[in-house]
Amino acid sequence: MFREHLQRVVDSVPGALSGVLMGYDGIAVDSYSVGEQLPGADIQTIGMEFSFVLSQIRKASEALDVGTPSEVTIQADHLIILTRAVSPEYFLALAVRPEGNAGKGRFLLRVVAPSMKAEL
Repeated sequence: MFREHLQRVVDSVPGALSGVLMGYDGIAVDSYSVGEQLPGADIQTIGMEFSFVLSQIRKASEALDVGTPSEVTIQADHLIILTRAVSPEYFLALAVRPEGNAGKGRFLLRVVAPSMKAEL
């Protein structure tokens, strides 16, 4: 059921390679990838590695009393990772090539997150 949402997002974003629904504990719930390989690792490994960073960002935001972060973007030389909070336990991540349409990816993650939250 989550794969359909992930597939719709990945297939609708020019330059998108993979998407994942993952817990902040680093355990993937579901993922979807197109045929191209990600630079360096698969989306589940990328999500797992960044889940710790996202958890630390959430803790810092709470400590500073600025509210819960809803999205974080990591732009590297070879990949853009877009993340969107779905619930206190889960987040979405989308891997996009640098020349891809990250703005559309951010928009679609924002649109699909409530549907995925309702299905958790």
